[in-house]
Amino acid sequence: MASNPSLTAIVILNWNGLRYLQEFLPSVVANSSGCEVIVADNASTDGSIPFLQEHFPQVRIIQNDDNYGFCEGYNIALRQIDAKYYVLLNSDVDVPPGWTEPIIQLMEADENIAVCQPKIVSQQHPDFFEYAGAGGGMLDSLGYPFCRGRLFETLEEDKGQYNDVAEVFWATGACMFVRANAYHGLGGLEPAFFAHMEEIDFCWRAKNVGYKVMYNGHSQVYHVGGGTLHKSNPRKTYLNFRNGMALLYKNLPAKELFSTVVIRILLDWVAALRMLLAGQRADAKAVLNAHADLLRKSKYWRQRRKEQQLKGTFPAMTGVYRGSIVWQYFVRQRRTVREL
Repeated sequence: MASNPSLTAIVILNWNGLRYLQEFLPSVVANSSGCEVIVADNASTDGSIPFLQEHFPQVRIIQNDDNYGFCEGYNIALRQIDAKYYVLLNSDVDVPPGWTEPIIQLMEADENIAVCQPKIVSQQHPDFFEYAGAGGGMLDSLGYPFCRGRLFETLEEDKGQYNDVAEVFWATGACMFVRANAYHGLGGLEPAFFAHMEEIDFCWRAKNVGYKVMYNGHSQVYHVGGGTLHKSNPRKTYLNFRNGMALLYKNLPAKELFSTVVIRILLDWVAALRMLLAGQRADAKAVLNAHADLLRKSKYWRQRRKEQQLKGTFPAMTGVYRGSIVWQYFVRQRRTVREL
């Protein structure tokens, strides 16, 4: 741990993201008064470190010796940072003045809040929500993630409909405020996830032990999105499908586990077939590889499940939609959360 603790440490995990540091780090440094700004670097080779050393000497640098991915990269870095709150911030996020204050004030007022996110809008199209996080994350009854302001690929226009403070199921890892003692008490992010859906797993574990996960629309940031892996990358498809299934296996109560996982496997196969028919052979293969990898590492996932404090009935948890967003979106053509 560092010898000089701060109230809030803003931690940007970087891997060959020099172009984003050049564009967006100035706003973070200028508009985050009273916060320590830290870049945790996953062994970048694009000149990120010399750039930081020359242009931002006030920014602390933590240098990991390899690319540990989003999850373990943050776990390693945050063990070296002494603060009450961490802000896990993507390098492709633009922040305005005063963006941290509403969230820190909310978390200071309620020690039961472990995680909180601001409103996330598109940096390129700021009148619309951004895919990763939007107005706060939710899950449906089958564990499919969606957001207030985003169903699948449909993004809502921001008309102030989510300028509220609300308890949600998960907060986006693109800009996630987290209480440090909760982060370490829960063991940090799931290292085997590498990247994608790790924040949902973390928030689920936090809720299982009685913490709240919040959204505060009085703070707003601007996110580019897809800065590391574009949504069309088969590697991202693999991670989303593998981690989506592992997420359920780790956290669902026993009485809901079997039926939910069976239905999700079938729907994953339907998704793979759709990809194949659309000519996306690499993505379809990625889905099957995701399932195969889970089976190969079943011993690890069984152990991780045993370590969880499973709680109550999943559909009764705050932030869970009791229906199916797959049905609502693709069959009933519902396009906004308020239409569900």
